Amino acid sequence: MSHIVTVQDAVTAFADFVEPTDAELDAIEQEMPVILADVELLDAQIITLDRVPTELDNRRLRRARRRALAARIALANRTTAATLPGGAA
Repeated sequence: MSHIVTVQDAVTAFADFVEPTDAELDAIEQEMPVILADVELLDAQIITLDRVPTELDNRRLRRARRRALAARIALANRTTAATLPGGAA
């Protein structure tokens, strides 16, 4: 018979000194416009879950989709420019 034990101690044993590195924090900071645009899109989608979307809701959804797409494009362009030698695109 095998015993089921928790791994809580093993998982949280290193939690006190495990912090995000500066590189991870910089990556999060670069992705923040995409994250915020996705949150705005989710908010617009959640509003329309329990009702028939009005014209205003449809406009809000379209704007949120465009902002999310634009944020992703801008992030992809920054990432591509940063990885190419000399910053050439």
